Amino acid sequence: MKVVVIIPAAGLGTRMAPPAAAKSKKKAPSKQFRQLDGVPILIHTLRKFAAAPAVHEIIVALRKDEMADFRTHFEKPYPEILKKRLQLVEGGEHRQNSVANALAHASAEPDDIILVHDAVRPFVTQEIITNVIEAAQRHGSAIAGWPAVDTVKQVERIADGALIKATIPRASLVMAQTPQGFRYDILKKAFDDATADGFLGTDEASLVERAGLPVVVVMGSPRNIKITTPADMELAEFYLKQEGIL
Repeated sequence: MKVVVIIPAAGLGTRMAPPAAAKSKKKAPSKQFRQLDGVPILIHTLRKFAAAPAVHEIIVALRKDEMADFRTHFEKPYPEILKKRLQLVEGGEHRQNSVANALAHASAEPDDIILVHDAVRPFVTQEIITNVIEAAQRHGSAIAGWPAVDTVKQVERIADGALIKATIPRASLVMAQTPQGFRYDILKKAFDDATADGFLGTDEASLVERAGLPVVVVMGSPRNIKITTPADMELAEFYLKQEGIL
């Protein structure tokens, strides 16, 4: 049994850019290339999976015009990433397109495990990675998740805002994280069916759910954040200091 990790990293990350950036002619770096302690976020993320003994191969889906520049960031300074049979493939307009292209390049057997992880979740732990792999082996599909802590309201949009229709019990809610892990045959069929039907899901688990297959949730972490906004960067810098990296 092999474990193949797919990192979709072709997004632009427009929510990360400050308002002034929209007026500037200078192209801002994609959010996965923003630096924490002088190292791109994506590299921090890749190093976590490079350190996982079970991982056999890593495939990163990038924008075509960012591939060459990315190689300069890891080939010499981070040889441990290259040892994981690293592949770079061209990403697509949507996350689903990027993962599908990476999946097509994966050297996987039906029972092998595919992990899909957000490029900008650099604080995933070895425990979470291991637990998702083991759960995917047992059940076919698994994701990391964290219990919802805020009260969640179902609303109906109206002209001047929104109208509350119901309060959803938090006990039945989790906030989806990554990695999300699947047996290769399950994920491949879910992607093929979605493509045939023209269905675009919010994450990989949504495609498997659509097929009527069970997806189990293993405990993630409140620190397993997705760095999306400038405020997230501040929190990420704090977490790095606590890890002793800074």
